[in-house]
Amino acid sequence: MRVLGVDPGLTRCGIGVVEGVPGRPLTMLGVGVVRTPAEAELGHRLVAVERGIEEWLDEHRPEFVAVERVFSQHNVRTVMGTAQASAVAMLCAARRGIPVALHTPSEVKAAVTGSGRADKAQVAAMVTRLLRLDAPPKPADAADALALAICHIWRAPAQNRLQQAVARHTATTTASKGRTA
Repeated sequence: MRVLGVDPGLTRCGIGVVEGVPGRPLTMLGVGVVRTPAEAELGHRLVAVERGIEEWLDEHRPEFVAVERVFSQHNVRTVMGTAQASAVAMLCAARRGIPVALHTPSEVKAAVTGSGRADKAQVAAMVTRLLRLDAPPKPADAADALALAICHIWRAPAQNRLQQAVARHTATTTASKGRTA
């Protein structure tokens, strides 16, 4: 499974590509950051983020895109920029028919470190260890993007089984209601 992880942001949008399957060593295929100048117009910044993500999609051809789910912060301006960059990532993937998964920051931290309350240094250290890197990816947005991809690789099979079970249950319930009507 090849996953493009996106840690959305307008100034720095972390991007990381990881390949692997649960229970096997994972491989980092690329990591970086799409940067936009804070003084640029919002529309131009969103186009720059889109172009950067499109380049990564062209180069790495992921099967899935994992994006950090935007959560409420105290700074509304920051959360708006994050949400806008997140939407651009989802749009780029959807345009290509690539499935998108959203993962919360605590879900990613728990998957990678074992604790949903881990700090950025702990996440970077575990990403470095799990991907057998010589040094932690910099900046933290890049390490977070890799953590998102790792989280998705490890959690996707269980999530898929759960979705299939719910679908089977729904189909069975619907069929039995049809027989009793």
